[in-house]
Amino acid sequence: MPEFARTTTQMQRRRRSIAMDEAELDAFLHACLTCRLATYGGSGFPHVSPVWFVWHDNAVWISSLVRSQRWVDIAASPRVSAVFDTGERYGQLRGVRIDGIATPVGDIPRTAREDPRVAEPERLLTHKYTERGDPKPDGRHAWLRIDPVKISSWDHSKIAAARAAKRAAARSDGAEQ
Repeated sequence: MPEFARTTTQMQRRRRSIAMDEAELDAFLHACLTCRLATYGGSGFPHVSPVWFVWHDNAVWISSLVRSQRWVDIAASPRVSAVFDTGERYGQLRGVRIDGIATPVGDIPRTAREDPRVAEPERLLTHKYTERGDPKPDGRHAWLRIDPVKISSWDHSKIAAARAAKRAAARSDGAEQ
């Protein structure tokens, strides 16, 4: 096997070993406060902006300004990528990348009219980021639902845990001999 293929296989195994399981991923996305959303800009470059979000029904929900570059980009091409991450040192890095399709849901812009399709994301976002109890549409935002096509995750704290487990196993094997 060529060296490149061996290295690639080792990297893929390592990626799987540091990936979050479904429960970890769900908890991480519920706790994370900001994501960076990338849309495909008409300039040919990605347009990346930090946004508040909620993770609900296995989708990312964002209340976006309708008069924004993000909204214009999504109207032209709904394919987006979002990155959610935490950590300052290598062993603390945790994150999720979601590639998906963004779809507007509800009134554009959002009105005060009740809409069961956005009621729960609206309640969750209000609870997550504000002190007030009831969501109050401002006539400038509308809801985007991002349905994942691909999800990648990493938790570098698993690297140290795996190394510690290997060392403990090696010590245990040495003590038995």
